[in-house]
Amino acid sequence: MKNAFLIIDAQFDFCHPDGALFVPGAEQDVDRMANLIRQHGNQIDHIVVTLDTHHILDIAHPGFWQDASGTHPAPFTRITGDDVDAGRWTPRFSVEKAKKYVHDLEADGQFDHFIWPEHCLIGSRGAALHDTLLNALKSWSHLRNQDYVAIQKGLYPLSEHFGIFRAQVPDPAVAETQLNTSLIVDLARFDTVYLMGEAKSHCVANSLKQILNFAPELVSKLVVVTDCMSDVAGLGHLADPIYAEAKARSVRFMESDAVFT
Repeated sequence: MKNAFLIIDAQFDFCHPDGALFVPGAEQDVDRMANLIRQHGNQIDHIVVTLDTHHILDIAHPGFWQDASGTHPAPFTRITGDDVDAGRWTPRFSVEKAKKYVHDLEADGQFDHFIWPEHCLIGSRGAALHDTLLNALKSWSHLRNQDYVAIQKGLYPLSEHFGIFRAQVPDPAVAETQLNTSLIVDLARFDTVYLMGEAKSHCVANSLKQILNFAPELVSKLVVVTDCMSDVAGLGHLADPIYAEAKARSVRFMESDAVFT
């Protein structure tokens, strides 16, 4: 049996209490991920880590938007299509594309448009893997004589990119927003793919949803490691339908102490 780990966004800004968008519980999640890698390195044949990575002037950051008085929205502000049409919030850049994006995101029906604190800025400490996980990955690479694979997402500033496989609203002219078929093919080589990371409510959930929608060949291989992920505080309910759909489609869920036992 060949096993792969898909670790979503286990980065400083999400996983450290000093991070810009700390997810409560993420430090303990990282400890459990690192322990799995250290204890079962010989049984883990491939590791993919994803890296949420943004520019400052991102559509989900405060500085991208303003109201009639020029004030930027506070983090965790919800911006709706009605808000945009009424001029309650106005994009400062790529105005027509940004307005269309908010409407397209609503039409997709998974997530409304939220403003986040500036986080995982390209080149910053916040965008780096949490040290505990990085150290475990380095040990695994030396043990197995192979590198882990790191994939950035989120650099296109006019769309959220929660799930690793595709931007929320792909732009036909921007390749990095399209479905990442090469990653699907890469993971399909393995008998089991263990999914974990941050945040359960957003990027893990949406990666799972994208597998359900676009990679049916991975569904039977997938195991969601339930104690290696946590929700953005107060927003866990947003992903409940995704996890319910996964369970209905026989995706396996288990805690870390049941992995490889």
